[in-house]
Amino acid sequence: MRTRSKPLTYAFVKSVKQPGRYGDGGRGSNGLYLRVWTRANGRVGKSWGQRLRIHGRVTSLGLGPADLVSLREAREKALDNRRAAYRGEDPRGGGVPTFEAATAAVIALRRPNWKPGSRTEAQWRSTFEAHVFPRIGRKPVDKITGRDVLAVLTANDFWNRRRATARQVLQWLTAVFQWVTAEGHRADNPATAIRAALPKNGGGVKHQRAIHHSKVAGALAAIREASGQESAKLCLRWIALTACRSGEAREARWEEVDGEVWTIPEVGTKSGREHRVPLSRAALAVLAEASKLSDRSGLIFPGARAGRPVGGASLTRLLARANVAGSVHGFRTSFRTWCADTGVAREVAESSLAHVVANRAEAAYARSDMLKRRAEVMERWGEVVTR
Repeated sequence: MRTRSKPLTYAFVKSVKQPGRYGDGGRGSNGLYLRVWTRANGRVGKSWGQRLRIHGRVTSLGLGPADLVSLREAREKALDNRRAAYRGEDPRGGGVPTFEAATAAVIALRRPNWKPGSRTEAQWRSTFEAHVFPRIGRKPVDKITGRDVLAVLTANDFWNRRRATARQVLQWLTAVFQWVTAEGHRADNPATAIRAALPKNGGGVKHQRAIHHSKVAGALAAIREASGQESAKLCLRWIALTACRSGEAREARWEEVDGEVWTIPEVGTKSGREHRVPLSRAALAVLAEASKLSDRSGLIFPGARAGRPVGGASLTRLLARANVAGSVHGFRTSFRTWCADTGVAREVAESSLAHVVANRAEAAYARSDMLKRRAEVMERWGEVVTR
């Protein structure tokens, strides 16, 4: 801990950026300190902690993030905790949750922000039940060490053998311990602390397989002739012609189509924003064929089970039977490459893919969805891939 001969000040707490622990120097500090660290995104994080002897054992307590708890409030908390310890009480109240209980609290906190039908909660729970809870699920969160977290991620070579899953587990572990520190159950985040000890397992970004745009027409012809569910064939053609995402196409409903425009509602998009898709003559022809498959569910591409959309696995299997080398998502890449090769303006191409403008200044002026310009592009694209 970096000690200070003088008490902490509001100005110091606000301006300090050097990582470390800064004690509230001087008499009457009650073990209070400010913890400063660098986040994964490069920004500075700050939180309050306290070193306190409870029942004869020196313990570290978290008093909350510095951007939510003021210096004055942190000092008041530290004083209250010391008084409780002096009376022989545990200032934590004996209410320190187990890791499993903390996970449930975090999921409940995040649940309202997940899209309807999202599988995030089910995946989070099932993954933790398989890889995390058996080791640390019943442990109080203030008793879990960096070694415990490291053991979770390296057991049976998990970190190297199941790369994507292990990285997701680390991300969720970090989120749970962020809540734990914010609630004051501990002063540090052991999931963040062990990152440097883990070997790199990213292997670079893995892009979806895609075929060149000159081969899309042949791929669609092969899909039409392949054996398989007619709804799946039409759905793949729809994805290729509209450059939409697989889930958006599979969940598409007739009420979303108005004339020559398909409006994907905000709950169905990755960006959480409504997206209008201009429909080319080729795409409208797909709709005409799909209308013959209507099962009264309202879905444009119904699956084999009544009331359910065509499955993503059905689309993947159909590509394999048609000997198409790319992936379902790869059709979006084919479209974007065609845009680049044929001189389509970047902003029109990106808008066609419903990509969100990352630059805030640029986004502030990008108010139009350029529907008319995109309609011209999609008509040209439809002619290219159906000739």
